[in-house]
Amino acid sequence: MSYVNLKEVLRNTRKENFAVGAFNFNGYEDVQGIVNAAAKLRSPVIVSASMSVVSYFGLKQIVGMVKGIAESVEIPVCLHLDHSTSVELCKEAILAGFGSVMIDSSSKKMEENIKDTIEVVAYARKYGSSVEAEIGHVGGVEENIVVCEEDALLTTPQEAKEFYDATKVDALAVAIGTAHGFYKKEPKIDFSRLEKIRALLPCHLVLHGGTGVSDEDFKLCVEKGMSKINVGTELKKVYTDSIRQQCKLVSEKEIDPKKITKEVKVNIEKAVTNKILVFSSNDKI
Repeated sequence: MSYVNLKEVLRNTRKENFAVGAFNFNGYEDVQGIVNAAAKLRSPVIVSASMSVVSYFGLKQIVGMVKGIAESVEIPVCLHLDHSTSVELCKEAILAGFGSVMIDSSSKKMEENIKDTIEVVAYARKYGSSVEAEIGHVGGVEENIVVCEEDALLTTPQEAKEFYDATKVDALAVAIGTAHGFYKKEPKIDFSRLEKIRALLPCHLVLHGGTGVSDEDFKLCVEKGMSKINVGTELKKVYTDSIRQQCKLVSEKEIDPKKITKEVKVNIEKAVTNKILVFSSNDKI
């Protein structure tokens, strides 16, 4: 039960009215903090690697690390490739052992987005992996992908249905008013749009741009049908703040890196614990 694909980790979300957090990581310490929080709360969890993290660590190295950590706990853990704009990288990640990949061709025309997604879905099916795609554009910055607010197009229910019918994707990220990165102003989420999309699609829906959304809005998103919620920027800040703070507390003569990075695990675990409780995925294994 420890290392699973996205379809498995999300399978009870609609029936039991909860969402699973997809938490982006940047190193060993935050993966441990993410999984520790989920294990203590008996929650399924998704650990997400961005393209830049894959470039930094390597696909096989990431799979080895996450599988090793997952095997030490009794909860479902899904390793997910987040926001890959490359069909080939998706295929390489599937071969390396990722349980899930996201092909993000949302910046392309609908026909090209569908074509790329169909190719990745067909490949993933051979290996038991799951696929997420995106339709519409979530504003803000996600790694090297920039979508200006004026260019952020909300997903229409009919387009979402057309896309799903053509691709049969496992999960679909929809644009309903959130944005990647930190918000300059309070986000206005279109819950009515979410309800209409949910009514038309049998696949799992995904919320990107989770950092800065209020707990109340998160809960309403879950209530109205979101199955997967991404959290990335907030955890990056927790990671870097933890190291900066710890560097101030230890002696300049200290040479043991663990004494500087140890608080990352602790503080990431706290942040992820809060999100799991808001998403109501605790005790859902």
